[in-house]
Amino acid sequence: MHRFYNAIWNAIFLVVLMSCRGAAAETVDWIVRANYVVTMDAQHRVIRHGAIAIQGARIAAVGAQADIEKRFQARQTLDNPDGLVMPGFIDTHTHAPMSLFRAIADDMRLDPWLQRFIFPAESKNVSPDFVRWGTRLACLEMLRAGITTYTDMYYFEDVEAETAKEAGVRGVLGETVIGFPSPDHKNWQETIAATEKYIQQFRNDDLIVPAVAPHSIYTTPDEALVAAHRLATKYNVPLLIHLAEMKKERDDAVRVRKMTPTEVLDKLGVLDGRVVAAHCIYESDDDLAILKRHGTGVAHCPSSNTKMASGVARVAEMLQQGVTVGLGTDGFAGSNDTADLMLEMDLAAKLQKITTMDPTVLPAEQVVAMATIGGAKVLGMEKEIGSLEAGKRADLISVSLDVPNAKPLYNVYSILAYAMKPGDVEDVFVNGREVVSARRVLTLNAPEIYRKAEEYREGIVTGLQQ
Repeated sequence: MHRFYNAIWNAIFLVVLMSCRGAAAETVDWIVRANYVVTMDAQHRVIRHGAIAIQGARIAAVGAQADIEKRFQARQTLDNPDGLVMPGFIDTHTHAPMSLFRAIADDMRLDPWLQRFIFPAESKNVSPDFVRWGTRLACLEMLRAGITTYTDMYYFEDVEAETAKEAGVRGVLGETVIGFPSPDHKNWQETIAATEKYIQQFRNDDLIVPAVAPHSIYTTPDEALVAAHRLATKYNVPLLIHLAEMKKERDDAVRVRKMTPTEVLDKLGVLDGRVVAAHCIYESDDDLAILKRHGTGVAHCPSSNTKMASGVARVAEMLQQGVTVGLGTDGFAGSNDTADLMLEMDLAAKLQKITTMDPTVLPAEQVVAMATIGGAKVLGMEKEIGSLEAGKRADLISVSLDVPNAKPLYNVYSILAYAMKPGDVEDVFVNGREVVSARRVLTLNAPEIYRKAEEYREGIVTGLQQ
């Protein structure tokens, strides 16, 4: 990749351009050029030899390099003649601070994993500092993998919001509401009160969208679910929840309540408004109709669902019926172990193909859309992020195609869905700010984060042995 950061060269370049096209060219902060610009706009345009002009936090224009250079002169430029530029990936479900619990308990089913390991480990270890350093570690990995927006459900979410801002990552961050004492609150009533203050603090932030996150129907009382929904509706913020993520959850709800989990939320009125439901594996035809009627966004987490042997969500049918579906990584502590949406694209497509025995189901272009504009729609943010279009937030990534796994290139969507790796991401912009340059994260101190992660590991291991 050729980079043009030299101030003298830039000055000469601007003088030459202005002499060729006159002084009417608009000055922008950045022009980013690439062999391919994958827009993910309504037409899914792929522009050969394309460019994006960035002014402040937003995209000023997208088009052919020749057209962009006629209209704009840039303070800084970035060239990727051997690669592509596309919207940043959008993770619609994760638990970022749990990066400090990575691989703490593997090869287990979801319910015993939660009850025997995760909930006890959280009660002993989770604190504001734990959340701060776990979020830093997660953001470091996410940025290097091209994730520019992530959706989180955890504790001390105000601390996580401050840390995500420090890292320069866009976050839809939900404070967990749960029916037993949590690391940050004694009961769900305290959580609701604190969450309202958190929402008020960040509701107009440039990077952070505060959210309310009742954990699930099997951990959160009905009155807490209703209170969480009431709060989300009051401030028009997202409500994040795990839904129909395991067979036991579905079977228990049907046996005790004579309703599926989705029917429970429907009856309680919790699905009204901006709702993101994670997993949605055990959904009947009637359940899918409920999700579509409410406009509920689904966060599909294929790696987590397969690793826990929880099942395979009916994603192809959801999409066919008009349910909006995005992709999620679902954390780092055993349900998944990485922040890798390229892996999730690949696995999501292949799971649908093998379960339907139809290789044409969920093709590459559609699964790339799920990781970008589809994720934005799940979050209700498609007017701001998810595609490269003038006026939208400048959240974009530059991906090298000068790697063996990208040669030869016949179809850019197929390469992205089935061949590319997080290490192929070279540069990342969030809100118009360059936060990764030449694979180096500019906003975080990686050696310090690794050192703190090891300190936490030693303390957690000691605690487990006691």
